[in-house]
Amino acid sequence: MKRIRKAVLPVAGLGTRFLPATKAVPKEMLTVVDRPVVQHVVDEAREAGIEHFIFVTGRGKAVIEDHFDISYELDRTLQERGKTEAYEALKKDLPAAGQTSFTRQQEPLGLGHAVWCAREIVGDEPFAVILPDMLSRGSMVQMLKAYEQHGGNIIAVEEVAPDQTHQYGIVSVGQEYGDTFEITGMVEKPPKGTAPSNYIISGRYILQPEIFSILERGERGAGGEIQLTDGMKRLSETQKFYGMHYRGKTYDTGSKLGFLVANLAYGLERPELRDALKQEIEALLAKG
Repeated sequence: MKRIRKAVLPVAGLGTRFLPATKAVPKEMLTVVDRPVVQHVVDEAREAGIEHFIFVTGRGKAVIEDHFDISYELDRTLQERGKTEAYEALKKDLPAAGQTSFTRQQEPLGLGHAVWCAREIVGDEPFAVILPDMLSRGSMVQMLKAYEQHGGNIIAVEEVAPDQTHQYGIVSVGQEYGDTFEITGMVEKPPKGTAPSNYIISGRYILQPEIFSILERGERGAGGEIQLTDGMKRLSETQKFYGMHYRGKTYDTGSKLGFLVANLAYGLERPELRDALKQEIEALLAKG
């Protein structure tokens, strides 16, 4: 069983839900406290042992590539001004040389198409897919443990209220193994009242490379796009898929509410911010 070394991060989306903020700034570079969303996601993957990050970008996303590169002018200025702690923190955040790759998705044809765009860089080995909109600390660590247990393909899932299932990709639950279970079916955004469970696909995947030959067919699904869920359904006809119950909280920073909640949650975890932030929140609530 091959080790998971590479992760694909689809970052080509336009971020229309955050206009005008994302007119010139990629949505992945919006900050949760003082770190871009995409940096939080890379931190999570590095903690799990991912070695190579493949960013599927689009026009106007070059700043993401710059973020994960050395900034000579900034580094020199920090050193000259004696800001050693900030300089060392920036160095620590950078993946090593050769551990990032960037490829373009020229057309917005869906998540499945974005993943397919990374095929030449991934090669013939299993890989992770991480949606940068979804912040979920520790999820990739749990995913890799599930992969070591089962092999095959792994999808992170979380429970939602039944009246919310129409907003997500949903899986059907087969035989259970503690925190994991066999997936017996998948459906993308089922109509209200028709979902096979209330377990949503929460933005973390481990996939076998055979998914690429399926996505290459370019079959269109929901919204006229090449859906990753549809490709996984086809792959599940010949390979096993397992769900992994993520034991934590995922924040959907692609929505305004999720983004605001993520900032509050991450801010309250910071010792230097916690007390003052609590006071500000209480003062706002008191005003009604």
